[in-house]
Amino acid sequence: MMLIELLTPPGVLDAAQRDRLAHRMIELLMASDRPDDSHAPEVIDSAQALTQVLIHEPATWVVGGKEPVNPADPPRYLVRVTAPAAWRKDMSAHAIDRLTQALVEAETDAGRDAGRLRHDPHAWIHVIGVSEGSLGTLGHPMGSLDLIQQLTAPHRDAIARMPAEDLPPGRVIDPVCGMTVDLDSTHLTLEYEGTLYGFCNGQCRRIFADEHGMPLTA
Repeated sequence: MMLIELLTPPGVLDAAQRDRLAHRMIELLMASDRPDDSHAPEVIDSAQALTQVLIHEPATWVVGGKEPVNPADPPRYLVRVTAPAAWRKDMSAHAIDRLTQALVEAETDAGRDAGRLRHDPHAWIHVIGVSEGSLGTLGHPMGSLDLIQQLTAPHRDAIARMPAEDLPPGRVIDPVCGMTVDLDSTHLTLEYEGTLYGFCNGQCRRIFADEHGMPLTA
């Protein structure tokens, strides 16, 4: 579903550090900015299972036409996050913040000055959107709607059982992904069989409408 590629100078991270950083990148990227409004835990687990991290150590790394980056200097980092293009705009700020945080933690653990990643351009995060029809698995293309369907369909029963009686007034659970939605601040709603549903994004709304044979006019 998502691919995270980290480029770092050779020898900056040992095997254990690479492993910890890779796991931390996935953990932070999947964490919601608002824990109370997170997706259902089962959906997050499925998303993590489809997220891959690759760490590369380029043999040549030149910045600004100068001498190659010296591994003895404070290390540079480049992170590329590849995701469906439909998700890119909404996820970019979150991904840039969280992946930078993962690098800050790694620098701190290594005893280096982690603060420089916040005031010097030593870590770049590129969020790249893959056009619809250009991402595939199981031998065929997978659109962004197909991916959300694959992530959420096995967990719909668990989502339907999520307790809603303790939610604040005006809040409902997205029936597709399990996220808590504020009805007062969204137009992404549908009424079905007398129940008003709210959705965290238009794609969850589209999936619900398609599955229940409901035409969408907006």
